Order: sequence, then structure tokens, then C-alpha cells
Amino acid sequence: MEMVRAIIRPEKEKDVLWALEQNGFVSVTKMHVFGRGKQKGIKVGDLVYDELPKLELMLVVEKKDAKKVCDIIQENAVTGHIGDGKIFVLPVNNVYTVRTGAEGL
Repeated sequence: MEMVRAIIRPEKEKDVLWALEQNGFVSVTKMHVFGRGKQKGIKVGDLVYDELPKLELMLVVEKKDAKKVCDIIQENAVTGHIGDGKIFVLPVNNVYTVRTGAEGL
């Protein structure tokens, strides 16, 4: 299993979630976060915005599906401008359902 964590622009939320759902990836956790990338925020005149609002999506999928999920997110989150986000893929050793105690996806 793999955990896909994507940090995207909030305005791309609906596009990305719709595309994931259309491809069978309906289980997702989303969090509103703030941060900055390598460019250290955005400078407009004398003002510097160094904590920008983003949306973090988190999905745990079978290893074979991780690349497909990343591609879907990339295709639907891109604007072509600085600050489009990042996608991280991490290994997941196991998953337990709290309510039932079931193990695995």
C-alpha cells in the first residue's frame, strides 16, 4: 500500500476530487493547510505573503494504483504557475479500521 499526499491550490479541489472519484478513488482525507515552497511565498510590491492557503489531500491506495492517482492529481491540479503544489508518495505497512478492527484496505 502507498499513501499519496498532495498539496494543491484550494481552487482546484473540486476538479481533482471529481477526477479521482470518476476513476474509482473515492476514499480521501482533506485538510486546509498553510505553507510555502522554495520561492518563500509571493512578493507583491513591499508585501510578502509567506504563508499561502493550500489543500492537502491524503489517499491510501494499493501500490499498483499510486502512479495512476498521482497522474490524476497532476492532470487536474496544474495551472502552470508557481505554487501548484507537490505530491508525496510514502509506503504504508498496514491499515486498521477503528470501528471493526479489520486489517488491510
